[in-house]
Amino acid sequence: MCEEIKSTNENRNHISRYKMREQAFFLCFESLFSDSDIDELADNAGDARDEFLSDYAISCAKGVMELRDTIDEKISSNLKSGWKITRISKVSLAIMRLAVYEMLYLDDIPVSVSINEAVELSKKYTVQDDTSFINGVLGAIAKEL
Repeated sequence: MCEEIKSTNENRNHISRYKMREQAFFLCFESLFSDSDIDELADNAGDARDEFLSDYAISCAKGVMELRDTIDEKISSNLKSGWKITRISKVSLAIMRLAVYEMLYLDDIPVSVSINEAVELSKKYTVQDDTSFINGVLGAIAKEL
């Protein structure tokens, strides 16, 4: 039993960084619709998808939730005049929150990588207009850093 748990923990952290980031995005997105904490969402996701979430995904999603107000302020201050954060689709908001968290708080990830990965996630999960929008907002934030 202990060997099985050890093997499972090792396997869940031997996936690509993109997949880990995608898992973090799913948690951030799901948190927009739930009062559950990230650990509970991760457990439920693992049960529902028969998949173990990486430590990176869980850690990032927790960081996003803990620092959400600061992250949202950074996003809001870089929106075009007349735009409010409440106007952004939930998918795009989850993608941007994750990218801004990485840009501001994870020194081992280059800002350009966080932006590029956010754009890739948006190409997969949003419409083309949102991809351009996300890229523009994240690019403006990057100029401030």
